[in-house]
Amino acid sequence: MSAIVKHGEHVEPVRLTQLAHGGGCACKIPPGELEEMVRDLTGSTHPDLIVGLDTGDDAAAVRIEGGIAVLATADFFTPVVDDPYDWGRIAAANALSDIYAMGGRPVLAVNLLGWPRGVLPPELAAEVLRGGLDVGRLAGCPVAGGHSIDDPEPKYGMAVTGIADPDRLLRNDAAVAGLPLSLTKPLGVGVLNNRHKATGEVFAHAVASMVALNDVASAAAVAAGVRAATDVTGFGLLGHLYKMARASGVSAVVDAAAVPYLEGARESLAAGFVPGGSRRNLDWVRPHLDASVREDELVLLADAQTSGGLLVAGEVPGGTVIGELVPRGEHVVMVR
Repeated sequence: MSAIVKHGEHVEPVRLTQLAHGGGCACKIPPGELEEMVRDLTGSTHPDLIVGLDTGDDAAAVRIEGGIAVLATADFFTPVVDDPYDWGRIAAANALSDIYAMGGRPVLAVNLLGWPRGVLPPELAAEVLRGGLDVGRLAGCPVAGGHSIDDPEPKYGMAVTGIADPDRLLRNDAAVAGLPLSLTKPLGVGVLNNRHKATGEVFAHAVASMVALNDVASAAAVAAGVRAATDVTGFGLLGHLYKMARASGVSAVVDAAAVPYLEGARESLAAGFVPGGSRRNLDWVRPHLDASVREDELVLLADAQTSGGLLVAGEVPGGTVIGELVPRGEHVVMVR
């Protein structure tokens, strides 16, 4: 449902998605621009840092006493749906996903909240925070405190700390040729969320996909001895696959017909509900892409996801095999 704001005796519905220039992970800074921004900030030589900025992985990892890797990440974004409780749940699941994408277990989260105090009442902010708290409970991860600012646009997310076995991390630079590629959630939330923002239509199945945790898939991947994975979020399947293949020194072949999509995704694409971030993702990958499918198929493969599934170099229960990794060739990503 939409948020409700009272003005004296007048009750007015408020659509949270209309208060933001973008929505969800589609409002990320474009990948090429981001890489240029941090280009001179990589190469940390701290002896305990296992994973840093160098390969653009999902979370940072540092080794501490006792043979444990501590994982740290932060993720927040503008409203992706109009319902404040659902937005809180989605943002929390998305932030926790970075820990699962590294093969870890979240142990503590703190809230990150930007709120337009002069526009939206605090009761709505409480609903957003309640959504995040409930997802934290589902994950067995305490949500304690955080930070808030008065912001012209509503923004919400979390900073999450996790732990993992440093020798069993899932990394985006550890993929090897000969392995299958598996995807654990269908694509399409980007175009569906864009349609929701434009029309107000509610897609309960898209919300259900976004609030679903990646904990089971992550644990299964670690148990199966998988070494490489990432989650599919704002850079789309093609963007995150390109980053993983590039970091690992391999090429990836995607079977476009095998990729699962949420109901209504193709219809939303055909109707023109494409986030700007999705087209930027495709533009970024295109110089490294060899494709024999139609342009609209590539747009869907580059669709900016919010709280998407895991992309795994290997097979996991419940996942869909969508392609394979091969020795590095002329192109980093191939779509057939």
